[in-house]
Amino acid sequence: MAPKADAAETAELVELFKKIGLTQSKAAEAAKNPKAATTLRAIVDGHKLADQPPDEKRAVLLAALAVQGAKLCDAEREYAIGAVLDGRLKSTDQVSEATKYLEANPAPVDGAKFDGACGVGFIITPEQLAARVKEYVSSAALTGWNNLGVAIGGLKNTDLRWANALDLKKAVEDAFVEKFGAKETAKPKGKEPKKDAGSAKKDAEEVSSSEASSSRSVFSEGFLGALHKVGGNPQIHSYLREQHLAATMGIVHSRFPPEPNGFLHIGHSKAIFVNFGYAAHHGGHCYLRYDDTNPQAEEGRYFESILETVRWLGFEPWKITYSSDYFDKLHELAVDLIRRDKGYICHCTAEEMNANRGGDNFGPRKECVHRNRPIEESLSEFEKMKNGQYKKGEAVLRMKQDMQSGNTMMWDLVAYRVVDAEHHRTKDKWKIYPTYDFTHCLCDSFENITHSLCTTEFIASRESYEWLCDALEVYKPRQSEYGRLNVTGSVMSKRKIKQLVEEGHVLGWDDPRLYTLIALRRRGIPPGAILSFVSSLGVSTSASNIQAVRFEQTIRQYLEGAVSRLLMVLRPIKVTIENLPEDFLMWLEKPLHPKVPELGSSKIPLTRTIYIDADDFRLEDSKDYFRLAPGKTVGLFQAPWPITHVSHTTDPATGQVTGIIVRAENEGTPKKPKAFIQWVAEHAPSGSPVVVDETRVFHQLFKSENPAAAPDFIADINKDSLEVIKGAMVEVGFWGLAKRSFAEARAESKRRTDEALRKTAEAGPAVSPHEDDDTPKATSEQLVGMECVRFQGLRVAYFAVDKDSKLACLNEAEGVEAGKRAGDIVVLNRIVSLKEDSGKAA
Repeated sequence: MAPKADAAETAELVELFKKIGLTQSKAAEAAKNPKAATTLRAIVDGHKLADQPPDEKRAVLLAALAVQGAKLCDAEREYAIGAVLDGRLKSTDQVSEATKYLEANPAPVDGAKFDGACGVGFIITPEQLAARVKEYVSSAALTGWNNLGVAIGGLKNTDLRWANALDLKKAVEDAFVEKFGAKETAKPKGKEPKKDAGSAKKDAEEVSSSEASSSRSVFSEGFLGALHKVGGNPQIHSYLREQHLAATMGIVHSRFPPEPNGFLHIGHSKAIFVNFGYAAHHGGHCYLRYDDTNPQAEEGRYFESILETVRWLGFEPWKITYSSDYFDKLHELAVDLIRRDKGYICHCTAEEMNANRGGDNFGPRKECVHRNRPIEESLSEFEKMKNGQYKKGEAVLRMKQDMQSGNTMMWDLVAYRVVDAEHHRTKDKWKIYPTYDFTHCLCDSFENITHSLCTTEFIASRESYEWLCDALEVYKPRQSEYGRLNVTGSVMSKRKIKQLVEEGHVLGWDDPRLYTLIALRRRGIPPGAILSFVSSLGVSTSASNIQAVRFEQTIRQYLEGAVSRLLMVLRPIKVTIENLPEDFLMWLEKPLHPKVPELGSSKIPLTRTIYIDADDFRLEDSKDYFRLAPGKTVGLFQAPWPITHVSHTTDPATGQVTGIIVRAENEGTPKKPKAFIQWVAEHAPSGSPVVVDETRVFHQLFKSENPAAAPDFIADINKDSLEVIKGAMVEVGFWGLAKRSFAEARAESKRRTDEALRKTAEAGPAVSPHEDDDTPKATSEQLVGMECVRFQGLRVAYFAVDKDSKLACLNEAEGVEAGKRAGDIVVLNRIVSLKEDSGKAA
């Protein structure tokens, strides 16, 4: 839904926020969030900032404080406001830390501790910075220039986060040059890395398992570094350990076991990184095992998407298996469990079972009346279940554990239940299906998993996991639990996301406002940025509840030196250069990135008619404003001369500027302007400018940071979370960049897929393939999407092409000139905004 920009209240807030120094776009963004807008208005009124406005940078920080500090009490908020206005807090990162500190440490505020927590007064000389960075790079297990983002992210987790970002980046680059040689010579063996922003090859190199295996701080230290050695997990019989070591040859075997009942979300990216990365680090193997024991909830599209996502992130399963591969063996063990008097058939209703477990209040417990029935009777009843003689809920197989244990996961869990549904692989062979609690540990055992890594919500399950393996006297893997990953302002529940989709609150499971991995991919976030984010968090037993702003900062850092930069105007105003002839045409060659010459260059026309962004022109000038205004001179990026305002026209009804007349300062030696603005030229023969049909700007979907905790999470939806801008313009170099990015991504993806299929063939077939096996195959075409075309709209934001686009040139043969074709549609998604402190000069 487009924002209601014409609402009287919103318009009033926008004008108020502009008075304190915010640009039109930032003021509009601040006004869209009701809670933050109310807070910011109170700050403006309380400190009379409309009459004595701060500079634009402080205004931006106050707007950030209004969002992040909305829950602060008055005293704490006033302290933070004072720290912004007196210049102690100089960045949004510091404001974020200040908010967290004040939430945990209410007034009276200890100034010294506050300053320390927020990096106030942090000083480091260039020499000290270089020495610190060099020491870090020398000691870290970094393999080359493809680890640049990882190194910067790691240093950002130290006090160097307060150092100037550009100085830190330069120091890291200098240290990399010293350790690995010049960037252009530091190519991975056997590969020709492509620097283009849209290149999936770069993505593959960035997220490859070889990079994961080199992250010493993650896989060799802390939680993962302290894990047992292969064969070090105790067994009920010594021969089980010996058989396990013989089967694994002492090599790490891990697994990623998703349920194919929904699309993976960002929390799963951590599980993928941990399981595949840990195995790769130790030279081992990682299975992709689908936990397909609930045919009522599973769909073919989920199987396809899971494999596609794993490969998109840069990992390749050693083998692809299914819990259903083991249904026959699991059934045999269920029968064996009953024969050992460790299992029994129960006919209790769900209500009776709950009451026997102590009810909702966990009161006194008692054993099921069927618990001690004769073994032969349970065997007979289980056979009836298998043959379809019971309906759902009429009979279940339960494990005979310990009803008096303090652990709820030992209260006679269900092992098998009746499910009247056709399975996607075994069809109608089975009327009964094993539960997760029965299946998971046994499949780990069958596959000789050396390290069963899962999140901490399964801690209580570890006892029943080990109990079942020992009860059946099979190899017992070791389960180890790490903290899960959550990002604030989002929901991860499949049920909640499904409700959002079905009720039309979002565009689908891949709506870029969601945190499903297919949504993040559609938004344009590179897989390498996601894994860089995950690796920078480390792995421990503590849950990672990370603010979305931190995730977005990692994306910015990743994209900064990786993608091309194109001239772009989001809300164009026509500008006529009056002292140029009608047929004036000058071709300019501009680099696609000022610091990465490998990305190449583009040619753009300069003509009498150009377009600039509405934010780059003001009717009222001020001493701290350097862009275009009546009578002022401003530079044009890459143009040979600046322009000076002569006159302008406005719409009588709205007062909006509709056109500007300027003069080119193209005679003599013009004075260097204080600021440069972006622009695009009108030149029909070359197709300039590229008019964007839709530019989609995504804001946080929910108003609160924890919508899942809200009584009604639907009521917490930010109705202005999607902003659609029509008619933005991009330089004509967009077409060549798009075609090149897509072609390189397609070629690299095919290479990766061919390599994956070769390795899969070498690993051997799945455990028990079915004759009509529908194992999903993520083809090279599936791994390439429109989102591989990424760029920075210069000084605007980072963008990617959305899948709703139609760009005919992407599928045309090499050598055919790229350009707009009849029927083309250009839709862009904003991946992430630029840094607040690296925006346009005021």
